[in-house]
Amino acid sequence: MTSVSERTPLLHQDTAIDIRETVDESVCTAHADENTPSSQIFREELGTITRYSLPVFGTQLLEHSFMVASVISLGHLSTLALASATLGMMTASVTGYSLVQGSSSALDTLLPPAWTSNTPHMVGLWTQRMTLMSAFALVPILVTWFNAETILLVLRQDPEVARLAGVYLKYASWGLPAYTFNCISSLCHRRYFQSQGLFTVPTRIIVAIAPINVFLNWCFVYRLGLGFLGAPIATSLSYTLVSLVSIVYAYLFVPRTAWVPLGSGVWKGWGLLARLGVAGVGQVASEWWCWELVGCNLGPVPLAAQSVLLLSASCTFQAPFSLSVATSVRIGNLLGEGKARRAGLVARTSIFMGMAMAGILCTLFLVFRNKWAYMFNSDPEVVSLVASIIPLLANVQIFDTTSAIVSGILRARGMQGVGALLSLCSYYVLGIPLGLVLAFHFGFGLAGLWIGLSTALASIATIGSFIGIISVDWEIEVERARRRVGGKESECQGTR
Repeated sequence: MTSVSERTPLLHQDTAIDIRETVDESVCTAHADENTPSSQIFREELGTITRYSLPVFGTQLLEHSFMVASVISLGHLSTLALASATLGMMTASVTGYSLVQGSSSALDTLLPPAWTSNTPHMVGLWTQRMTLMSAFALVPILVTWFNAETILLVLRQDPEVARLAGVYLKYASWGLPAYTFNCISSLCHRRYFQSQGLFTVPTRIIVAIAPINVFLNWCFVYRLGLGFLGAPIATSLSYTLVSLVSIVYAYLFVPRTAWVPLGSGVWKGWGLLARLGVAGVGQVASEWWCWELVGCNLGPVPLAAQSVLLLSASCTFQAPFSLSVATSVRIGNLLGEGKARRAGLVARTSIFMGMAMAGILCTLFLVFRNKWAYMFNSDPEVVSLVASIIPLLANVQIFDTTSAIVSGILRARGMQGVGALLSLCSYYVLGIPLGLVLAFHFGFGLAGLWIGLSTALASIATIGSFIGIISVDWEIEVERARRRVGGKESECQGTR
């Protein structure tokens, strides 16, 4: 198979058998769902989505621990080090990581329905296309990172904070190729694994690397005396290890059912991939930018407090994000199988699960509000400011959870563009202006910015729920999914 495209047929019947066996059990035909009570489907999907979500949550949380370890190790050096690292990570997120994550979300639309359609080889082909396309993103991001100090000074950041943030980015750039491979190529591979129901594969990899990352941070920052430089170096090495282990694992242990050799087909379909990728950047990056940029001009203590709050929100967000990924994959699989009714019920089941999750997170923040900041920094001013804003952070959990799940549903439906428009309007027309007015005109400070964020998320959750769930004709979504992945209508053969 030197040249593979959307029209390349499956070569062997036994391959189709292997494909059917790798997907977990469900109802035998799309028509069977029509006679199944909604309560039974709810119970079935509650278990399925939970099984899908837990390993994704483990993967996301442990990978996020790379940043947590970095912040904790630097936070106990000094408030200046914490503020500088925070600004460096904010800049990295705004100019690099968010773009990578957003563009890769195109695979949430393409891979799951391709896997359960009659063209499962498209999983490998779309992954190859995204991997190749991602290579062109490295150069402009690296140029920005190596000139970060100048850019931050133009934006009127504190000179010493800007200098250290620039240093942080230069050393963090060592891991950018690995991160790009991990979140575009390897995140492609992650989507490649997840779209086939292999949710535990990335978890196994990250479980092995996360403790190594913690050790490297401690060793470089304190044991070897590298101080501020040690954290970005440790994080870069950890991302590289994840990439290398992912490649070896995929080559040695993952079945080649959906993988195909490189051929001329890899250059086709870039238009669709680019459209979904750009829309994904608008959906994901607009939200990242909003969260990362708020509070960056309030001074070292608010910036340090913002670091604690953002890192806390990011850690707890891994739970709804994991549910979002599981929902996106599950709905995509069901659309590929032609199970419209079940796909709609999955969307509603996920919202129910999200609300229960948000209640637990709210309680967690409120119970430990006065002690929370001590995990990251011992400055009394930082601790007091964090404690005063944590009730707002707890309130954010409700809307943030719902908006995350809605985003996953929109990705499964190929509606990243709608999600991007909703995010842009909610954050930049409503949330940020309101937050800035409250923060600077009415003197609310950092709390005002968080009120603005909460308002934006409430808007996304409310409008997104109507667009993504309430007003959807899932039969039409089935046909759209088949057209996107280049598949044809296929008969259900007792699979799932």
